[in-house]
Amino acid sequence: MGTSFTEVIDEFMLLQDDYRLITLFQTSPENFTTYVTGWLIPAITDFETVCDQKLTYNLTTKYFTETLNKRNILTLAKIVKQYWLQRTVDDVSQMKAKIQTDFHTYSEAQNYKTMQDRLILMNEEISQLLVKYSLVEVTTWDFLKMVNG
Repeated sequence: MGTSFTEVIDEFMLLQDDYRLITLFQTSPENFTTYVTGWLIPAITDFETVCDQKLTYNLTTKYFTETLNKRNILTLAKIVKQYWLQRTVDDVSQMKAKIQTDFHTYSEAQNYKTMQDRLILMNEEISQLLVKYSLVEVTTWDFLKMVNG
């Protein structure tokens, strides 16, 4: 068997500190893995076009068919983080806090704006990561041929 989804998920967990995910893991590791797999699948789709390894997987066993190298596991984990952050920014409870009229409104609104800014930055970081990743795999001559088209 290849790399387990949990190896990627473990790397993702090192990149953030969400108490809700930690609680879910502590109460039901199986539900936790299923939940985070919902971000991993689109992350695989985003990454497979430039990845130097095949990212085929079995959703039943939650294993990749190949053993992924550390670089690819970490790249997938960073893309999963992007999906997690998108979910966090879109969280309905954040919007609920914004429409309240007490002093916390400004504080929550500022927090929401900061999270949106962080998501934009994260999207740019992932885009740059994928470009750098793909350029490492292309020789200079091949790259110049692509640019000159």
